Amino acid sequence: MEAQPKPICALVVDDEAPARRRLVDRLAKDGDIGEILQAENGVAAVTLIQRAKPDIVFLDVQMPGIDGFGVIDAVGTDDMPLTVFVTAYDQFALRAFEADALDYLLKPFGNTRYERTMERVKKRLHDQRSENSDNSASFGPELLQLVSQRSKPGQIWDWIAVKSRDNTRLIMTQDIDWIEAAGVYVTIHAGGEEFLYRAGLATVASRLDPFRFIRIHRSSIVNLKSIALLERRSHGEFAVVLKDGTNLMMSRSYRAEVEAVLGQNL
Repeated sequence: MEAQPKPICALVVDDEAPARRRLVDRLAKDGDIGEILQAENGVAAVTLIQRAKPDIVFLDVQMPGIDGFGVIDAVGTDDMPLTVFVTAYDQFALRAFEADALDYLLKPFGNTRYERTMERVKKRLHDQRSENSDNSASFGPELLQLVSQRSKPGQIWDWIAVKSRDNTRLIMTQDIDWIEAAGVYVTIHAGGEEFLYRAGLATVASRLDPFRFIRIHRSSIVNLKSIALLERRSHGEFAVVLKDGTNLMMSRSYRAEVEAVLGQNL
C-alpha cells in the first residue's frame, strides 16, 4: 500500500492582516496543507522558520523593520524553506522573477495564478522530499541572484558618495526624498539640501533598492516614504506632493508601476 504524502506545513508572512487572511483562507481549503502558521513581521518570521521549519513560506516583500530579503539574510538561503514571494511590485517582480514563476505571487492575484503557483510549489516540494533531493532548488535562479546582490556590500546602495573638490559626503539613501535628472548628472534632494552627483538617472536607479524607490517620471525618482499625497490631474496624470511640500508630476506612463507598488488603483 502506497504511503500517504506528509501534510504540508505553510507559513504566511505579511504585516497586513487582510493579506494574511486571504492566503490563509486559500490554504485552508487545500487538502494537502496540514498546519498553517502566521507571522506579521520579519522578526516573527525568522523565529518561526527556525523553530517550526515549515515546508513553504509565503513571504511579503516589503514590511517594516526586517523585510522579506532581510528574513532570507537572517535565516540564510541554505536554511530557507521553499519560498514564494508575495509582492505588489509589478514591473520589478516580473523582471526579477520571470525566469521561474514559482517564486512570486503578484498582488492582487487571482485564483488561476494562485493555483498555478501551488502546482509548481507542490511539484518542487515533492522533488525535494525524494531520495535524491537537492534543497538548493528552493529558490528560482533570478531570486537567488537578487538575494545575493542585496547581500553583497555596494551592489544595492545604502550610501551615495557625493564628491566635491575637497571632500566626499556620504548620504544615506534612506534619507533621500527624491532625485531628478540634470543632464548627464542627477540632483539628489535630501533633508532640504541639494547635491549634484556625477551619474545619469538610469545608472543611479539601477543601484537603488527597487522596493523603496520608484520612478514617477522620466526625469524623477521618489522615495516612497517621502510621499504625502497624490493629487489627480487631467489626462491620467497625478501631482505627487512630498512631505516637505515639494510638488512633482507623475506622468501617466508611470502610473501603472506606481499602482502596482501601492497594490491598488489610483
